[in-house]
Amino acid sequence: MVCLLNVRPDRGDPGNPVRAPCLEELNTISMDRYLGRRCGKEKDLYGRQPYLKGMDQVELRHLRYFVAVAEEGSVTVAAEKRLHTAQPSLSRQLRDLEQEVGAQLFLRGARGIELTPAGRAFLDHARLALGQAAEAVQAARRAARPAKAIFSVGFLTGQEVDWLPHVTRILRDELPSIEFKVTSLYSPDLGDALQSGEIDLGFLRIEPRPDVTYRIIAKEPLVAILSSDHRLAAQAEIDPQDLTDEIFVGFSDVPHVLRGVVDDYLERSGVHLTPSHRIDNFAMGISLVASTRGIALLPAYVEPLLPWSVVSRPLKGEPPTIDLAVGYRKDNPSPVLQTFLSSIDELAAAGPAGQRVKLA
Repeated sequence: MVCLLNVRPDRGDPGNPVRAPCLEELNTISMDRYLGRRCGKEKDLYGRQPYLKGMDQVELRHLRYFVAVAEEGSVTVAAEKRLHTAQPSLSRQLRDLEQEVGAQLFLRGARGIELTPAGRAFLDHARLALGQAAEAVQAARRAARPAKAIFSVGFLTGQEVDWLPHVTRILRDELPSIEFKVTSLYSPDLGDALQSGEIDLGFLRIEPRPDVTYRIIAKEPLVAILSSDHRLAAQAEIDPQDLTDEIFVGFSDVPHVLRGVVDDYLERSGVHLTPSHRIDNFAMGISLVASTRGIALLPAYVEPLLPWSVVSRPLKGEPPTIDLAVGYRKDNPSPVLQTFLSSIDELAAAGPAGQRVKLA
C-alpha cells in the first residue's frame, strides 16, 4: 500500500514534507485509541483496582483470612484471636473470596465451619502462597543489606565458661559487624571441624590434624572426682596409691589425649588400675561417680559444674596436667581470626575466666 505525502504550507515545512498516515495505520491508531479509552477505565496492570473484568482479585490478605479461619474452625475465634478484626468484616471478606474463586469454600453450621472439598484443595495452595510471599520479603531484605561475615568458634564442652568471655572481649569491636557462632563438641570432633573449615577457631586438646595449627594457652591440672560421702573425700589430697582398691572410672578411646595423660600418670605413680567403666566425656564421668561411688580423674575445669553430691580433691605430689590449646588453620583468610590471634598471648596470660568453686 502506498502512502501519499500530504504537505500543508501552513502546518509543515515544504522542504521537509510530513507523511500522512495510510488507511491501515489509521485503522491501527483508531483501535489503539479505542482500547486505550476502554482499558484506562477498567484496568491497571500495576495493581490498582478494579481489574479488567474476568481477572481474579484474590489478595494475600484474603489468603491469610482464609487460612486463619480454616485452622481455627471458627470465624469468631479467628477474628478475635488471630486477625484482630471485626467478625462482620471478616465474614464479608470470606464471601468475597468465595465469589472470586467461584466455589464454596466453607460449610457454616452451629458448631462452626468446615471446609468443603474445594476449600481443602484451596487451603494447601493458600498456605504455599503465603509462605512464598513471606520468603520473598525475606529474600528482598537480605538482598538489601550486605551479608555479614560468619566467624565460628568451637569449644571443648564445658570450656565455654572459662574462655568465651575472653573471646568476646577480644572481638568486641568486631562483633557488631559479624555473625558470631558458638558450638560445643568433643575434642576430636573439634579437630575435624577445624580441618574441614567448619569452624574458624577451636579450644581443644592437641588433636593431630595435617592443616591445623595449635597454640597452647593453659595447662590444666587433673583432680580426683568422687562422691561427697566417699571415705577419701575427708582427705585434703588424694594419694594415687589409695586408688588401688577403689572403683575406677577410666576413659574410652574418644578422649584419647586425656586417656593418655591419665595412663602415663598412673604408670609413673606405680599404680595399676583396671577401669570398671569407660567414659567418653566428663558429664558421663560425673554421673558414674555419683551412681557407683567410684573415682575419676578429670581436668579441673569441671569443678564449677559438679553437683552437690560430687566433690573434687587435688592429687598428692605433682599432679598431671593436660594441655588446652587454641586451634586454627593458617590458610584461613578471616580478618577476625587475625584480630584474635594478635591477642592470643594476652589470652594465655589472663587464664580461665571461670571461678573455681570446690564443694566440701
